[in-house]
Amino acid sequence: MAQFFVAHVTVESAWTRPYSWARNNISDLGNAHCAMQSEPEPRYICSPEHGLMNASFIALGTLLVVGVFFTRAMWRRGATALVARGLLACAGVGFVLAGLAPADVHENQHVLGALLIMAMGNIGLVLAGVGLADDVPGLLRWATCLLGAAAITAFGLFFSHRYVGLGMRGMERVAAFPLLAWALAAGVRGLFHQTTRIVDSPPRRHGAQAARS
Repeated sequence: MAQFFVAHVTVESAWTRPYSWARNNISDLGNAHCAMQSEPEPRYICSPEHGLMNASFIALGTLLVVGVFFTRAMWRRGATALVARGLLACAGVGFVLAGLAPADVHENQHVLGALLIMAMGNIGLVLAGVGLADDVPGLLRWATCLLGAAAITAFGLFFSHRYVGLGMRGMERVAAFPLLAWALAAGVRGLFHQTTRIVDSPPRRHGAQAARS
């Protein structure tokens, strides 16, 4: 997930007209053509490294889907966890769709991808707080619920054009970034947990030799 933020900074730094988190959407980084955009506010978009950003969207979505299906140990059994994982996978599909369909080329498909991310993904994030296994630290489970609640609230405000002083672009990021922050934290926790298990596990060969002696 960290690659997305690296790509974000790299691509925005390539703009000749400075990219602004206050004035530009995330999707602007992936626009394929240089042109003046009138909606939702007039702004000139020219992203020379749009290919890198769209590749990052696709990689992010693919990794999210793969991660959801290969982290069974982090989840409880039951419908809640299953639905949460399915919705998070939908968010991954949304990122892939956003990368394959830049907003200025295939707007409808791109908007669908954004809805999968900010609607399905954030609902999945709320449910994930309940669906994570008992051995997952309580802090991570509570943080998951809080991030999901904040993100789905931000999406509702974003969709209803109520930006509470953050502006449309700021509210878009509040609706989109919690899922990425959670995926990064969950991935780090998973790697650390797996490494700890490997270190703590006694070598099988030595154990077998001890049994024979």
